[in-house]
Amino acid sequence: MVTIDTFKRGFINGIKTLLDLLKILVPVYICVQLLSISGILSKIAVLFEPVMSVFGLPGESSLVLILGWFSGTYAALGALAAFKFTSTQMTTLAIMLSIAHNLITEGAVVKKLGVSTFASVSLRIIFSLIMGFLFYRIFR
Repeated sequence: MVTIDTFKRGFINGIKTLLDLLKILVPVYICVQLLSISGILSKIAVLFEPVMSVFGLPGESSLVLILGWFSGTYAALGALAAFKFTSTQMTTLAIMLSIAHNLITEGAVVKKLGVSTFASVSLRIIFSLIMGFLFYRIFR
């Protein structure tokens, strides 16, 4: 049975979670905006445009992927909020990041389990790229 105490605990836990997420999302969003204003992001976009076009993505999305792969999905969401992507592009990124995210931390966990970190990380990135490519080719 839900009581007032249960509601209070849930509300407090929700606020704590929100604050934890904001510690990641807001700084990443601000950094991406600063990169955009400074012109560095446009140079990164031009550099990665040929590779990202294979997935139907603009060059800027390389920043979202790199952040997601190595820092985690919340960092990727912070960067994603700074861009205007189509629904297909956002879905492509979501699929790719669902398969390969937070690779450094999860690589350490895999290593403790006795599995090759290199093999695990490589496979996840490869399958992430394959699925991003296939999704774009099917739904473009």
